[in-house]
Amino acid sequence: MIDTSELRRGLMVKLEGQLYQVVEYQPFRHAQRAAMVRVKLKNMRTGRTQERTLQPGDKLYRAEMEMKAVQFLYREDDLWYFMDTANFEQFPLGAEVLGEASGYLAEGLTMQLMFFEGQPLTVELPITVELKIKDTGPAFKGDTAQSGTKPATLDTGLIIKVPLYISQGEMVRVDTRTGEFVERVT
Repeated sequence: MIDTSELRRGLMVKLEGQLYQVVEYQPFRHAQRAAMVRVKLKNMRTGRTQERTLQPGDKLYRAEMEMKAVQFLYREDDLWYFMDTANFEQFPLGAEVLGEASGYLAEGLTMQLMFFEGQPLTVELPITVELKIKDTGPAFKGDTAQSGTKPATLDTGLIIKVPLYISQGEMVRVDTRTGEFVERVT
């Protein structure tokens, strides 16, 4: 159990039998009353957020999470197949677990998978990934003079903005936190 004074952003807690992640944490005090804590919690199963006000002394249970290193193998229809790098066990995950991370999954990519009570919960991608440009407009000589951008479709289906000098078939590095172009990979 943890006290409300130990709450921090990103902490996983169990409340009323559900798993939540602390999104925001703000202590406050009304005149001549004990300090209270206003928290914004994200339900990790449904994705919904809710705000709660907790009194001092309210107890929450720290959720025991397990992290495993996994490698992405391939995609088949609506399932993405992964391999546990410790025991080489293979298993599929659906879009409900992967969410937006599915747009950054290149074959052979190693990442962390978070488990709660034996069930996969969410993936933790590396900060940048290298992906191939599947389709974009042509590159023209002289396009590097200004910082214009154009849309590009990556081999994973993700659409990002790239500089005008990038052409189809090139490898680019993409920031998984923001979905933005970082640099061309040579």
